[in-house]
Amino acid sequence: MTWCEAPGYWLGHEVLQNYGCRIASGLLVTIELVALSTTLGCAIALCIALIRLKGPAWARGAMAAYTTFFRGTPLLCQLFLIYYGLGSFRPFWQSVDLWWFFREPFYCALLAFTINTAAYQAEIFRGAIASLPRGQIEAAKALGLSRFQLLRLVVMPQALIVALRPLGNELITTIKVSAIASLVTLFDLMGATKLAFARSFDLSIYLYAAAIYLALVEIIRRVLALIEAHLTRHSATDNPHARAL
Repeated sequence: MTWCEAPGYWLGHEVLQNYGCRIASGLLVTIELVALSTTLGCAIALCIALIRLKGPAWARGAMAAYTTFFRGTPLLCQLFLIYYGLGSFRPFWQSVDLWWFFREPFYCALLAFTINTAAYQAEIFRGAIASLPRGQIEAAKALGLSRFQLLRLVVMPQALIVALRPLGNELITTIKVSAIASLVTLFDLMGATKLAFARSFDLSIYLYAAAIYLALVEIIRRVLALIEAHLTRHSATDNPHARAL
């Protein structure tokens, strides 16, 4: 008995015994897709947020249009536009040696998820940075800090604490909506589940998939709660009555 067959063995469930390995592979694809898109989206989002706050007028307008479009249209529509729309220009992508990217469902899904979550994260960062007291920034400038030092030492440490919970919610949302990647023939967790159901007609496989998604979300929620508690531990007052409030 291999490790892939183990779940079906100790649960005594035939569908897991037959498709447990494929489900595990799909889970790894989902984790990879969510991790990469969220990380890349975070880097893009920070740049967008800074441009919207401090950039020239034309750049602020362009970034506002970007966030409005990708936050106001369905992710499924964006995914189809990239995979089926851009993917239909095969001769062009071959001429610029990019067909290897647009022919792969994973890369198309990664691109769609990245630019989508970047729009949401950009608004989270922009709101967090804008919420900081103006006096702290003025004081830092009075001390002679450069813009980079101001951003690294004053702005971002405080903004990240404010943005942590909304960013966590966005990560959880990305995990749940990642299931639509299966619609472009990507064998992620949901794609592997659909394949297992198509071959076994056992609806219980969807219960196991739902349980896996729930477990991922719960793990992320608890980890973020621990991180938030660690980052805000010094903000708690020593007064037990105030803590109770």
